[in-house]
Amino acid sequence: MILILGGTTEGRLAVRVADAAGSPYWYSTRGDQQQIECKHGTHISGALDEAAMAAFCTAHGIRLLVDAAHPFAVELHRTVAAVAESLDLPVVRVERVYADPAGMSGSDRASLRWCDDYADAIRQLEADGIDRLLALTGVQTIGKLRPFWSRHTCWFRILRREESLEKARQQGFPEERLAYYEEDDDAALIARLRPEAILTKESGESGGFGQKLAAARAAGIPVYAVRRPALPAGFEVVTGEHGLRKAIERLVPDFFPLRSGFTTGACATAAAKAALLALLGHPAGDRVEITFPDGEILALPVADVHLLPPPPRDEANPRAAEPFLTQRGRLGQKEPAAPPGQPEPRPAAEAATATVIKDAGDDPDVTNGYPIVATVAFSQEPGIHFLQGEGVGRVTLPGLGLPVGGPAINRVPRQMMERELTALCDSGLDVTISVPGGRELAGRTFNPKLGVVDGISIIGTSGIVRPFSNEAFVDAIRKEIEVAKAVGVRHLVINSGAKSEAFLKKRFPDLPPQAFVHYGNFIGETLRIAVALGVPQVTMGIMLGKAVKLAEGHLDTHSKSVVMNKVFLREVAAGAGCSPAAAAAIDSLTLARELWHGLSGDDAARFFSALLDRCAAACATVCPRPGPTNLTILLLDEDGNIFIDS
Repeated sequence: MILILGGTTEGRLAVRVADAAGSPYWYSTRGDQQQIECKHGTHISGALDEAAMAAFCTAHGIRLLVDAAHPFAVELHRTVAAVAESLDLPVVRVERVYADPAGMSGSDRASLRWCDDYADAIRQLEADGIDRLLALTGVQTIGKLRPFWSRHTCWFRILRREESLEKARQQGFPEERLAYYEEDDDAALIARLRPEAILTKESGESGGFGQKLAAARAAGIPVYAVRRPALPAGFEVVTGEHGLRKAIERLVPDFFPLRSGFTTGACATAAAKAALLALLGHPAGDRVEITFPDGEILALPVADVHLLPPPPRDEANPRAAEPFLTQRGRLGQKEPAAPPGQPEPRPAAEAATATVIKDAGDDPDVTNGYPIVATVAFSQEPGIHFLQGEGVGRVTLPGLGLPVGGPAINRVPRQMMERELTALCDSGLDVTISVPGGRELAGRTFNPKLGVVDGISIIGTSGIVRPFSNEAFVDAIRKEIEVAKAVGVRHLVINSGAKSEAFLKKRFPDLPPQAFVHYGNFIGETLRIAVALGVPQVTMGIMLGKAVKLAEGHLDTHSKSVVMNKVFLREVAAGAGCSPAAAAAIDSLTLARELWHGLSGDDAARFFSALLDRCAAACATVCPRPGPTNLTILLLDEDGNIFIDS
């Protein structure tokens, strides 16, 4: 069991992660104001002191504490730390993302006054002669700021609820100087009240710190910000959903039925960053942090890092390495000039290589366990240049959004690597990605159909592999249709898999291989993509097992999502005017394909025609008739015969 301490945006995030496991958990909030649905958890409310929290954890077999409370909930953080120590429980802190002062604009840094606590804030406000203050620190801070507001004009913004109003009244704060969240945004509130400064907390992105800073900057007034308190020692800190899930998978291994993993793109990014760090002289570590597309930062293990020695000096051309040394000089790392008459010193290496072992979690990914290798070298040309290494495919067809003839490294992994590498240096870099054994693996992927030869693709839109990832399958469908369109295909033939595709290729022998796309179970998603990409003609081949599910309106036909519904099939038969024998045949079914033999004569013709009409109606919700994409549905029997078409 897991106990989540929430009540914040981060608490909602933790609930989303926990609910995805389907396992029971507890979600605790101080009050009952947060409206939240815990699909598999139990929401409890009421403040827990150390004794109460320890007793609760013991009674309910809690094995992990997830602190997703407000960063300024100092007493709760201390309680969690004390209970964790007494019961020997791990703690994962879901932390907010905070603005990096180094990345702020000069004007923001100039207008920002950091305060260690509220007493320090009062001291600075008084010293700076601030008389009109807008406090955005919440109702709990009214008492702490009494020495200031009792002598100056001050407004507090609070939630419009009786509990908050009562706290303000108890502190003797005048109600006419209360502002409410729903009345004005930050900029409008500043414009209405015209304060000389605002006071806020270092509340992070989810607390709107950036918006408050921007509103104050636009109004030309300073921001006094109370720094967030330090967390107790021993908390494992994560900043998003992926990090929380990975932490839970490790600390409570049976909570999620399947482990998540990392994409080849994330592995390549970590390897490239580790290689460049080594090239720049930083000590090699066993883990490297990278930023994922959603902004979350996670660390991946690095299996190996080593420098590649420079080639022997060309004595006939002793300045052959000059361009490389110039690049090093841009980093402020150029070696000092050699004494006259002596050769210039050479750097220890001109390139570095690093390896990350692909961990796909429990997803049946063909690259799981394979090494993803990055070699990084300085280049005389500016920018990041991606090169094809062993086992990485080469693009031969348009439609993937990648240069034809270049390495099959998809757009998002390229962006991830560019972000990490350019943050470390401004030199031009050659980045070679290799996957030993990738050429053999490629035959087990979609690559041959996509026109990617000689190896696998470096892929991943999120950086995370979710077990049996629906997202990855749909993304592959999209790529296939994009390639088909790019090579001029105007008639797309979609099918559930290799068996039905073989039947359909016999019917459409003149269509190129790219015209045939597997939808698996994702009929609706495949049709949506075809419509969005403007494919004029789509033929869908469907076998009876999926047809009976689609006819009922299920555009995702996976057995986890929907099963054969005999009541519905009897309704179809009755509506089609079938005989009582058809209903009896349906009642005796074990598998849908038995209908091919259970129905005969007029019953078969009537039933299958009505079933296909229902399939067409379900598809029309995403592929309208008439519409820009004309859809034909072919019902296939077990021998590949087209029994009837729509």
